[in-house]
Amino acid sequence: MPHLYLVDGSGYIFRAYHRLPPLTNKHGEPVGAVYGYTTMLWKLADELHKADGPTHMAVILDKSSHTFRNELYDQYKAHRPPPPEDLVPQFPMIRDATRAFSLPCIEEEGWEADDLIASYAKAALAQGWQVTIVSSDKDLMQLVEDGSLDLYDTMNNRRLGREHVVEKFGVGPEKLGDVLALMGDSVDNVPGVPGVGPKTAAKLILEHGDLEGVLAAAPEMKKGKLRDNLIEHAEMARLSRRLVALSCDVPLPDPLDALEMQGIPEAPLRAFLDHHGFRSLLAKLSAVADAPVATPTAPVAQEEDPPCNHDGYETVVDEAALDRWVTAARHQGWMAIDTETTGTDPMRAELVGVSIALHPNLACYVPIAHGGADMFAEKPVQLPRETVLAKLKPLLEDESVLKIGHNLKYDYIMLARAGIRVAPYDDTIVMSFDLDAGLHGHGMDELAATHLSHSCIAYKDVVGTGKKQLGFHEVDLKAATRYAAEDADVTLRLWRRFKPRLPYERATTVYERVDRPLVRVIAEMEMAGVKVDAPTLARLSEQFSGQMAALETEIHGLAGGPFTIGSPKQLGDVLFDRMGLKGGRKGKSGVYSTDVNELERLAAEGVPIARKVLDWRQLSKLKSTYTDALQEQINPETGRVHTSYSLTGAQTGRLSSTDPNLQNIPIRTETGRQIRDAFVAEPGNVILAADYSQIELRLAAHIADVDPLRQAFARGDDIHSLTATELFGEVNRDTRGRAKTINFAILYGISRWGLAGRLDVTPDEAQSMIDRYFERFPGINRYIADTLSEAKERGYTTTLFGRKTHFPRIKASNPNERAGSERAAINAPIQGTCADIIKRAMARMGPALAEAGLPDVRMLMQVHDELVFELPEGDVEAARPVIERVMATAAEPLVELTVPLGVEIGVGPSWGAAH
Repeated sequence: MPHLYLVDGSGYIFRAYHRLPPLTNKHGEPVGAVYGYTTMLWKLADELHKADGPTHMAVILDKSSHTFRNELYDQYKAHRPPPPEDLVPQFPMIRDATRAFSLPCIEEEGWEADDLIASYAKAALAQGWQVTIVSSDKDLMQLVEDGSLDLYDTMNNRRLGREHVVEKFGVGPEKLGDVLALMGDSVDNVPGVPGVGPKTAAKLILEHGDLEGVLAAAPEMKKGKLRDNLIEHAEMARLSRRLVALSCDVPLPDPLDALEMQGIPEAPLRAFLDHHGFRSLLAKLSAVADAPVATPTAPVAQEEDPPCNHDGYETVVDEAALDRWVTAARHQGWMAIDTETTGTDPMRAELVGVSIALHPNLACYVPIAHGGADMFAEKPVQLPRETVLAKLKPLLEDESVLKIGHNLKYDYIMLARAGIRVAPYDDTIVMSFDLDAGLHGHGMDELAATHLSHSCIAYKDVVGTGKKQLGFHEVDLKAATRYAAEDADVTLRLWRRFKPRLPYERATTVYERVDRPLVRVIAEMEMAGVKVDAPTLARLSEQFSGQMAALETEIHGLAGGPFTIGSPKQLGDVLFDRMGLKGGRKGKSGVYSTDVNELERLAAEGVPIARKVLDWRQLSKLKSTYTDALQEQINPETGRVHTSYSLTGAQTGRLSSTDPNLQNIPIRTETGRQIRDAFVAEPGNVILAADYSQIELRLAAHIADVDPLRQAFARGDDIHSLTATELFGEVNRDTRGRAKTINFAILYGISRWGLAGRLDVTPDEAQSMIDRYFERFPGINRYIADTLSEAKERGYTTTLFGRKTHFPRIKASNPNERAGSERAAINAPIQGTCADIIKRAMARMGPALAEAGLPDVRMLMQVHDELVFELPEGDVEAARPVIERVMATAAEPLVELTVPLGVEIGVGPSWGAAH
């Protein structure tokens, strides 16, 4: 299908002018805007060729300042200052730059660029084309049509569709003109109605349909300033509506077919660049002159990158060199970045240096803290930390320059601690996960080998191992540069491969709308940390030790003598040799299995020692992982514990956490509650826990189209009691408990044997329950069958938001591998959609709280389907409805669910008390 891109050239020109310092060419002419415009247009054309393959493209410009709107209203745009004096002579050169790319440069006397864009867009849509307008201008948002026309905001590297318009203005594109007419525009001097802002305008339009409906209803409104202004300024509102309306029937200066893209031709572009003396762009042109041109029907074939030239990387040790790299990065508009530090914990490590890459093999390392640990040790020549950070801060926070990292969350925290908030950004580890979850790991070394056929320098080869291992700050600058600059170089090369794949493999939505925003969100959560009460933990550790000692005595008594309970070999020998228990099975090493399944089997058979060992193991794990470890993990600077979240740790898209692992604290046991009691609020604050209620069952009801479950959730019924009634004909404690187990187990693709083990029934009885469940809820059975069929055919499943999870072993000849993949495939769309929804809630939470005037409400933790906050006691009542609303509507508007998302909120002095 033809895809037309229309570039709002005026926006590009002014962005280019303001982003660069004044520059002159070899003829003495001002060319700052020309240079910036050329690099921006080149970047756009190059990116679109590689990523989306537009078939047609044009740049649209304003011809003159006087249009038909000035005839309607002589004050239209009357307050706009004239363009800067040194920009005026650059306008003709900018038109030359556009034509040097062989792109049509379209302008028409008496019409604004917006009207030309609207007319070309409507003409293309009438022929069944796709249209993208390269702009973020609010007036052009009136043209958005779902599935046919969107806007591309290059400054923030995002697509703007109907969802964005609704989110920003409260109405869809078809009603936006009415909202703009009511609110007016001070920049264009559109009068509007005094006292009516965006929210009021949207509310009025939603209530009364359109502008005329609002004006007609005004006399009947409640007396007040709003009613009076609507009546008094009705005609100005009608005039404003005509001013903001886009003319869609302007005669097209060039026919649509004349806008066909032919790629970037070398000769005219070379002549233009040579005329102005743009040497760096000339060098870039030489590098890409022979690169393949993208087609609109298939992904770009990536040209082979040259091998990494480690000796060509630059060590930056003087200000002039650093300035050169900063300027080049700002001119280019994107850069890869990596940090080198003294450790792996970003909340404790110190910054040692920063590496930057702009193109393959064009990379550098900026050391800032190299030298021996001894204060008398000789330190190499390097720039002061303060100088480097002061020069990098404007660049790394520049919204017009994209920063690319691999596992950028770590670098974000390191730089945030130094006073730099990196934005905007791309993260190649997240891109890889969103493209290939389930196929391989996503660490840099593995990705470099998989996608680049490159073997990265091993960290141990730089710093050594064992007693002779150095800190990275002690590594000489040559070796440090080879290693650090390679990281940035490889990150850039991976990005060049992953970025174009996102739209072709339909991964753009989950990357842009779900995962990428979370990099900043979880980095800020990790930095916030959570306070834990050390005396409570110490008391629990002592308590657990006593309970373990008592259990140890009982276990030794049951075993007929002492042994090391924590040794699987000794435990296996005691159970199956000394005690002669049946069913023991040895692995390849000749050691009996004593895993949790084996011990649960023995416990179910009435073997007391098995249950005692399980209890001992649970206490041992909780003591070592939490009550002991948490005390050591308290950061001495913040007095808080800072867990580490991973966006790529769970195949379905769920967040995972380590150091400590918050996901493994028992949810429903008294012991787990005691540990959560140690997570406390600072004085004057409280903990608020907001938990999605039965979200997986709700999503199953929606995805599998199970009408009885949908209706039950809509009524607020107890879903487990409903299932008990359907399966067993009555509701009591036993049948409800069984129904609850079945409800969740079915979604995980449980077998008859698995369910039999959980319910302590025979496999035949379990199968009978499964059959009755599917009979009562046939939609679940259809969902399972369809999901497995699609997974086997395509090799992956998808969530409601398009997240793919691959299952390469779903057709394995080994029945255990195959069955495991099948169970995971059944659950992945549901659990993955849960993950997507809570991530969207997390991304929206900060802006929603800020808009509500609640800046002191901090999101601290995400555990399964729960978000945990710390907030002043006085903010609870105001924060509760905001948090509940954000979580309940997180799927919208991308996904409209047929079941409500229930959110349960609790408040208390500790995490445990909030439940």
